[in-house]
Amino acid sequence: MTMSALPAGCIVVGVDGSDDADRAISWAAQQAALEGRTLAVVHCTDQPSVRGASWVDAPGIDHDGLTEAMRAASRRIVTHARERAALQAPAVSVRTDVLDVDPREALLDLSATAHLVVLGSRGRGPLRSAVLGSVSASVSRHAHCPVVVCRPPDHARPPGDRIVVGADGTGASRPVLEFAYAQASLRRVPLTVMHCYWDVTATHGPEVVAPGEDTDPTDLRLLLAESAAGLAEKYPDVEVTQELARGLVDECLADRTPDAGLVVVGRAATNGWSRFVHASCALAVLERAHATVAVVPESPESPESPDERNAS
Repeated sequence: MTMSALPAGCIVVGVDGSDDADRAISWAAQQAALEGRTLAVVHCTDQPSVRGASWVDAPGIDHDGLTEAMRAASRRIVTHARERAALQAPAVSVRTDVLDVDPREALLDLSATAHLVVLGSRGRGPLRSAVLGSVSASVSRHAHCPVVVCRPPDHARPPGDRIVVGADGTGASRPVLEFAYAQASLRRVPLTVMHCYWDVTATHGPEVVAPGEDTDPTDLRLLLAESAAGLAEKYPDVEVTQELARGLVDECLADRTPDAGLVVVGRAATNGWSRFVHASCALAVLERAHATVAVVPESPESPESPDERNAS
């Protein structure tokens, strides 16, 4: 299989032999079973970078032996991943591939046709102690499709089943809410739609009520209800709670939802400073969360301003 031969609409999981990747494989296999999709297991060796390293040219280095050792290690990684996926979801069709490119480049390319990209939160690289790995951060920030990052659990407070989604009240966030409703319906678990106010993104969206001590909760609840309009009818089986939370997005979604099994957050499709702020919010949730986090690209269409919406 090559990147161009990957079937459209499959679930892609990036693996590297780490415990974090094992967590991602298990989640991705179960998700593929829920949705009836093919699971594509991808391991990237990034051999061009290795061959370009200065130590490769040192005396006594067996280049052919090094290449074969890397290939053998890669085969072991994808074989382990396939076996783990089969244990989690025996009926799921699993495809595996080893790509000799940078994992960020490969996964971003695959995200153009994938349904989901699933990753562990860290890898085996030299920055193993980092809270969020560079691959997870880069793919979450730039992928074309939703990216699911399986974070290490907090054993002191194991997550529950419910799904929590952050809603900012803009029209662009509709795909984020749709994703959360669909997942809650698939899993038959309750959904909490949370609007966080008094946060740094509030002044950058034309529909979002500006923060302040005198913010009227009624206005916020109306904004929250409008943003989810029609989804209750589309997913009548989902038990939904709407909640207002005062604070920064990462504090509200990650710290105040200890019983969440999945946290869904949007990534704005905007440019310049606004893009930086919104992408940073999604990454901040990833950094703090102890549950699995889904980062969903928002709609690229410009949302209506309040005046335009009221005039229609």
